[in-house]
Amino acid sequence: MAGKPPQSDPVQDAPQVAEPKHTAAGLPAVGHSLRMAQQQMGVKRTALTLLRVNQKDGFDCPGCAWPEPEHRHTAEFCENGAKAVAEEATLRRVTPDFFAEHPVADLATRSGYWLGQQGRLTQPMYLAEGADRYEAVPWERAFDIIAEELTGLTSPDEALFYTSGRTSNEAAFLYQLFAREFGTNNLPDCSNMCHESSGSALNETIGIGKGSVLLDDLYQADLIIVAGQNPGTNHPRMLSALEKAKSNGARIITVNPLPEAGMERFKNPQTPQGMFKGAALTDLFLQIRIGGDQALFRLLNKLILDTEGAVDEAFVGEHTHGYEEFAEAARAADWDETLTATGLTRAQIDEALSVVLASKRTIVCWAMGLTQHKHSVPTIREVVNFLLLRGNIGRPGAGVCPVRGHSNVQGDRTMGIFERPAPAFLDALEKEFGFAPPRGHGYDVVRAIRAMRDDKAKVFFAMGGNFVSASPDTEVTEAAMRRARLTVHVSTKLNRSHAVTGARALILPTLGRTERDLQGGGEQFVTVEDSMGMVHASRGRLEPASKHLLSETAIVCRLARRVLGEDSRTPWEEFEKDYATVRDRISRVVPGFDDFNTRVADPAGFALPHAPRDERRFPTATGKANFTAAPVEYPKLPEGRLLLQTLRSHDQYNTTIYGLDDRYRGIKNGRRVVLVNPEDARELGLADGSYTDLVGEWKDGVERRAAGFRVVHYPTARGCAAAYYPETNVLVPLDATADTSNTPASKSVVIRLEQSATN
Repeated sequence: MAGKPPQSDPVQDAPQVAEPKHTAAGLPAVGHSLRMAQQQMGVKRTALTLLRVNQKDGFDCPGCAWPEPEHRHTAEFCENGAKAVAEEATLRRVTPDFFAEHPVADLATRSGYWLGQQGRLTQPMYLAEGADRYEAVPWERAFDIIAEELTGLTSPDEALFYTSGRTSNEAAFLYQLFAREFGTNNLPDCSNMCHESSGSALNETIGIGKGSVLLDDLYQADLIIVAGQNPGTNHPRMLSALEKAKSNGARIITVNPLPEAGMERFKNPQTPQGMFKGAALTDLFLQIRIGGDQALFRLLNKLILDTEGAVDEAFVGEHTHGYEEFAEAARAADWDETLTATGLTRAQIDEALSVVLASKRTIVCWAMGLTQHKHSVPTIREVVNFLLLRGNIGRPGAGVCPVRGHSNVQGDRTMGIFERPAPAFLDALEKEFGFAPPRGHGYDVVRAIRAMRDDKAKVFFAMGGNFVSASPDTEVTEAAMRRARLTVHVSTKLNRSHAVTGARALILPTLGRTERDLQGGGEQFVTVEDSMGMVHASRGRLEPASKHLLSETAIVCRLARRVLGEDSRTPWEEFEKDYATVRDRISRVVPGFDDFNTRVADPAGFALPHAPRDERRFPTATGKANFTAAPVEYPKLPEGRLLLQTLRSHDQYNTTIYGLDDRYRGIKNGRRVVLVNPEDARELGLADGSYTDLVGEWKDGVERRAAGFRVVHYPTARGCAAAYYPETNVLVPLDATADTSNTPASKSVVIRLEQSATN
């Protein structure tokens, strides 16, 4: 039997702390997965639902974007995937009676954990101007409210259309089509806050903003470098791929400020030996200081250049541009500066070099630890330099591997969810649909928040996600949202963004991935693109949580008909009835989707073309892969300060909080903890178990404070600290962003620690 939601918020003022774990998965992960799933779904529903996750005839996990292997296990999901499915397929329901009992002011005091635990939304809910709580409204009334606000704007650019990475290809394509037919490129998305730096760097250097490897490449690699990433929590199924790579002879270097259990030893629950013994994954752990990655790769590049025969001169000569300028900059790399920037020893870097030189096929994987700094784009360019030097792009077992987070975040970008669309994409859209799309660039996430703050944007529409909790500078973001005329959220569950509203607000409940989607044309399926550019179908099987739910595709189509009216030549009603007609249009607009409906009928899906990987062809401005030569940057700390990285707990996916524990790091029953190196803590006079306020320091002089954090002595890199988001997003200045990509610099926040009143 499924459990009931909590009536009150759990007290989190005394987290329990134990030693961090050194292994991931195994029996504890299985037990935890099943326990949380049964609490949400009950025993029978748990079995029926989890056995369909990531299967060829099932639904794509609504969690991470890690690809599925060709041969699937019966249980092709991880612990956090099971939690994501359980939260969506829960038997708990949020009805209009709930909103009658809980004014918005009450919801605003609740934790994200409590809000998410209440269950699935069941009806469209409307907060009228001046009202204190949401009330149920019919769908048509909801669309009328949105149309009233949108058509009353002075300019279409006063509207913002945000997208979360869960949105299907079909819904995303129609969403951007509607926004552009309405007249704006204001299409900020969650990529702006995570892998925008990867796309910016890769587009410039190799000509495509995606990774260049497939799963089989990992299995063929001699060396895999995992930098700024914690697969054990954020992409647990990646551990299976790393285990297979190790069994095939690969070596693994982990580059991270924190030791993470998943990269130490993986107990694979799919095999008896894996379950009980496990496999050691990391061969060399480089515990780097936060933000020191560019300096590390620059020095490795210098050392490669200095090693006779180490450079793939044939590849460099035939396929690259800018080598001489790059080589001059790399040869100037300084050992002392690198040791300061990285916190590593000379012996560690020499050992890394020997492993690099022994590898003929090298892959570098990375995530937010590389993408959320001021100098993230030059850092990732330096990673590309590192791979180009030895010809490690465009051959089996080698390449770049940015590991995406949400399950279709890459697909949404492919479908045109981008505030700076390529002219060729707009040309194709115009040719196919017969209207002139806007050509000026729109707002990304940071610029969208500024626009609301400055009264330049008045309507905020979110297709999924939890914008308020995901965004930086919490107080600024929330104040900006409250200045909007209307805020709209298409959601499956409650989150904090529903409690931080404009003058008017709507919550539009939608189908989840797990649910059957019946339209006028019969049962529908949607498609997604994984982190490696594989596209496949996803078919929900459960009955919808409420008869009042609409699919994301249906919501977009009905909204477009209501807002655009008879002036639109787009067959929105036809698209809502039959998603195959949407895919036909995608096939004529988006490169690589030719004959989309036929190809996606293959249960394994299909790989999108990738010129650098497939042909060693680089569609850049120079026609070749570009070496770059940016100055080396790294954060420099004032005396008595620490550099904070925000991160997830193990009971968390993005801003969704499944529980209050972080099992691998030894944290239980609380999230307001700050992990500090014991030597740093002693120098700062911070006892383990004491309470402190985290106070951000930035050049604008504004005090940003996160109060009441328990100090945990933890083996972080010296000078570095870590704490969970969204609680620490309040410390990330809105204007502290990565150069070029404008991604919030959430992984390098200068803080001082002050005694807390909690103490």
